[in-house]
Order: sequence, then C-alpha cells, then structure tokens
Amino acid sequence: MTGFINVNKAAGASSAKEVAVIKKLSHTPCGHMGTLDPMADGVLPVAVGNAARLFDYFLQKKKTYVATFRFGEDYDTLDTTGSVIKDGGRVPSEVEIRAVIPSLVGEVMQVPPKYSAKNVNGKRGYELARSGVEFELPPKKVLIEQIKLLSRQNGNEFVFEIECGGGTYIRSIARDMAKSLGTFAAMSALTRTKSGIFTIENSVRTSGLTAENFQDYLIPCDSVLPYDSIYVQGREAKKVFNGVPLQCEYGDGDYKLYNEERNFYGIASVRGGILKVRTKLC
Repeated sequence: MTGFINVNKAAGASSAKEVAVIKKLSHTPCGHMGTLDPMADGVLPVAVGNAARLFDYFLQKKKTYVATFRFGEDYDTLDTTGSVIKDGGRVPSEVEIRAVIPSLVGEVMQVPPKYSAKNVNGKRGYELARSGVEFELPPKKVLIEQIKLLSRQNGNEFVFEIECGGGTYIRSIARDMAKSLGTFAAMSALTRTKSGIFTIENSVRTSGLTAENFQDYLIPCDSVLPYDSIYVQGREAKKVFNGVPLQCEYGDGDYKLYNEERNFYGIASVRGGILKVRTKLC
C-alpha cells in the first residue's frame, strides 16, 4: 500500500499520534511530511508505505497558515502553551502592523524558538530549555512569501495569513514582528491550510477514518507530483528497471516513470539525454 492521506490534524494532538492512527489502519510504515506543533491544527500529509521516499521532493513546497498573534504578552515557548515571562506590553494598531510587514517578508534570517526540535549537541532544544540550560540557536535563512493581516479580535489578538517555505517557524514571526514594533507577542492559534498541493478543503480527520473507508482517502503518489510522464516498454523497460542508464530525447529534469502496464513505477531523472531511475516506489 503506497500513497498519501491528507490528514486534518486536530488541535491538541501530536503529529506522531496522528501518524500512528494511519499506521494502525494501513498496517504499513508511515511518516508525516512536516511536523505541526500539538496546539496547531490543519494539513498534515501522511506518507503511507514507499510514499515516504518522496519526502525530499516536498521539502521546499510552499505552506500557508492562518495564525493568531497575541500582543503584549511574552511566553517562554513563543506560544500560549508555555509560561508567561512578562505581560502588560504595548498593543500596536493595525496601521502600525501593516507598516512593518514588508520588512518581515522575503528571504530572512530567522532564529528558531528554543522550545523546538532543533538539535543542539545531540539534544533537542526543548529538552535543554525545559532543563533550564542556557543556549543559543543560530539563525537560518527562510523564505516568507507573504504576510496578510486579516482581522483583529479580543483587543490584543490579530489574525494573519502567512505563506512561507519549509522550515519557517510561525512563532518566530510573532516574536520578530512584535520586536520591530517595540513590544512582545506570542502565537495563540495556528491552522495550516495548505502544504504543497495538499489543502485543508480535501483533508480528513483521523477520527473519521475506519478500516472500511481508509483506502477511499488514499491519494496516489503520481497525482501529487508536478512532473511530465514517461512510459517505457520492451527492452527499454527491462534496462531502466534494472538500473541501466538509457539514452532518450527528453529534456533535462524529473519525470514520472510508468511501466508497460502503465502503472506508476517511480521518478526518473534525465540529464544530458540519459534517463535513470531516481526513486523507485513499487
């Protein structure tokens, strides 16, 4: 069994717990494509079986979030699941927030939250933070495509739509936005609405999955890959599927590769007129 389940992760559940549900129903090894914090909900693509081999193809996919930032309160975790460090900070106006948004968009150097899964000398950042160990995480380059202020609610909370590349911490955006406004803030809610081609509109809660309907939600691997197709047969098929490079007239790039029965075999790469199997899925 190979494919994807586009899970709509429930708030309060860990990503690993959601994957465990899929694994139990499919009786197949599974893995998720991009962790969501327990407090967050929304799109969590789960790879079933050999679909996990496609992980690298999704690393740079764009993601869209709806996030709520609470201004005037600072938490050790940069979200409201943690402990309050200080409060009573200034709450900016919508005009002020819109004015600083352009400075936060583009390729930026972002410092990850200390309460994160970042590795620090063999230990996770959140393990060190919980133990009271002092440490610093180096900034990393991330791509923030767009930040749009959607609304204001509850006086000190503002809702944003954020489009960004993989590896971006939304909690860090809340911290950096507030810092540029001379105050502090934390993330109080987060929903991922899109991850690559996976959207919240066609996602499913694991609570709605059963042994009887599970396969109805299994998305074929080739349907989520934005590549042209190559069909091989006869001697060419035998060579390619045995790892022998094959001369071809296709342009350089990655392709979806199909066998003689027109079944999806995997991903092939073409470089300089030479075709090779890059990732085998069947």
